[in-house]
Amino acid sequence: MIRHRISRRLMTLAYIASTGLMTGYTAWRYAMGDYVTLFTPLFMVLVLLAALLLHLCRSPSPYLPRMILLIATYVTMLAAIWQPPDISLVWLGLPLAATFLLLPLWTALSINILLAPVWWFTPLHSAPPSWVMVFLATALLLALPRWEHARRRALLRATDPHDSECDAFHIDALRERLQSECQRAIVLNRRLAVLVIHLPQMDMAGEQFGLRAQLALLEILCHEVRLQCRDYDVLGRAATTTLWLTLPHTSESGALLVRERLTRGLSRHVLVETGQLEARIAACLLHQNESVDQFIKRLENRADVLAAPPDTA
Repeated sequence: MIRHRISRRLMTLAYIASTGLMTGYTAWRYAMGDYVTLFTPLFMVLVLLAALLLHLCRSPSPYLPRMILLIATYVTMLAAIWQPPDISLVWLGLPLAATFLLLPLWTALSINILLAPVWWFTPLHSAPPSWVMVFLATALLLALPRWEHARRRALLRATDPHDSECDAFHIDALRERLQSECQRAIVLNRRLAVLVIHLPQMDMAGEQFGLRAQLALLEILCHEVRLQCRDYDVLGRAATTTLWLTLPHTSESGALLVRERLTRGLSRHVLVETGQLEARIAACLLHQNESVDQFIKRLENRADVLAAPPDTA
């Protein structure tokens, strides 16, 4: 969630900076008395302002403002290189940088490779042949930071046990932890309880209000679990709308007590988008002589029952 906020702030700065640069470029053209070519950058200022407003107002498609910014960059570059007598290769770096900043790595590489032959038919074809090597070298240099960032993110996903959207374990780490707790309970002859928590408002919140409403629901649930449960109780996300709360050394009465506290605590929270927070919680206990796979299958079946509509559950 913190990474999402930082990324959004960086994109806001990018839109503001691009609008400021285009405004400065328009003012420079006006000051030079180049009124013939003034229309294109002036129109692009309005287009970039529209992209900034779409970004600030949270457009239904997060890629729409980015595509507007990218198209505005290409239009400005094409208008500049078709204006003799001063044609500079520096203009090619502008769409290259914008493509790698606004699009995923492989999409940006594909677009630049496909458009490379197109630049040969522009007025830049009079440039020396070495510009092709300069173009390719610049594209590779711009791709390196994105490739390194993608590599680090993949490494983080492989080593970080937490879910990317909330303070809970992701499904793989959850299954490993649940398996170890089941084996410990069987060996030491101790009780083990798991609360299956289903949030029925998650899908509706995502469809009508987007990711932000879903993250708010998950944040409230994780906050209540931290308040109501012990430090060694494990919360994990088994599916998009389902979480499992593992309660070691807990009897059936203790699990029901935790369920009651969680239900009461969650009902106190009211969101503007979804109203009073709703949660369906069921308690499952590990039976004697029950294998780990059988117990996990039973948890999955209980989650399916909770996710079913009330008239069919």
